[in-house]
Amino acid sequence: MNKVTVFLPCRRGSQRVKNKNVRPFANIKEGLIYIKLSQLLKVTEIEKIVLSTNDIEVKKIAASFHNTKIIIDDRPEELASSTTSTDDLIKYIPDIIKEETILWTHVTSPFVDAEVYQKAINKYFSNLDQFDSLMSVTKLQTFLWNKSDPLNYDRRIEKWPRTQTIKPVYEINSGIFITNINTYKNLNDRIGEQPYLYELNEKIAFDIDWEVDFEIAEVLWRKYGKI
Repeated sequence: MNKVTVFLPCRRGSQRVKNKNVRPFANIKEGLIYIKLSQLLKVTEIEKIVLSTNDIEVKKIAASFHNTKIIIDDRPEELASSTTSTDDLIKYIPDIIKEETILWTHVTSPFVDAEVYQKAINKYFSNLDQFDSLMSVTKLQTFLWNKSDPLNYDRRIEKWPRTQTIKPVYEINSGIFITNINTYKNLNDRIGEQPYLYELNEKIAFDIDWEVDFEIAEVLWRKYGKI
C-alpha cells in the first residue's frame, strides 16, 4: 500500500481571522483543527500527520485524540510569524519529514474531507508515469482581466463570448498538495515540474481566509459538513 505523510501547518496568531484554528466552529466546540485531524485520521493511506504548530491549544486538541499517527512538530518561532514565507516553510520540511510521499493541507479547508483526500491520493499514485505532483485547483471559466486586458479571451475576435467557450484558467485553492520528498529537497517546492491539476468544486474548495469566510463556512458546514 502507498503510504502518505501529511504536513499540517497550524500556527498561532492569525491576524485576519482571530483564533481561527481552535475557536468553536458551527457545532464543533474544538473548531477547525479537530475537524481536520478527524478527517485525516480516516484516510487509510495516511501513516503520519505531522502537525507543525507553536499553539498550545492546538497541541491540547491534538493530544485529546490519543492517536500515535499524530506527530507534533514544535515549529520554531522564526517560522511561525505572519511574515514567514511559504518558501522558507517548504525548505524546513526535509528537516522534520523523512518519508517519501508528502500531502500538505490546511485546517482552513474543512470541506476537503476524508473521501476527497482518498480520491486525490489515488489519483496521484495512478498518474506518476505522467505527473510528478498533484495540487488541488478550482476551474474559473469567466471574464478575467488584468488592469487593461482580458486574460483568457480575445476581444478582437469576440467582445463578449459565451462563458462556456472561454478558455478556463485554474485557481490554486490550497486544499491539497502531494509530491515526493525529493521535490522539497531538489526544487525547494511543494509541487514538481509537472503537477496534475486536481479539480475541486467551489463548495469543497472553500477556504477560510477572512472573518466573513468563517461565517459563511459555518452556514455551509451545518448543511454539508462531515467528519
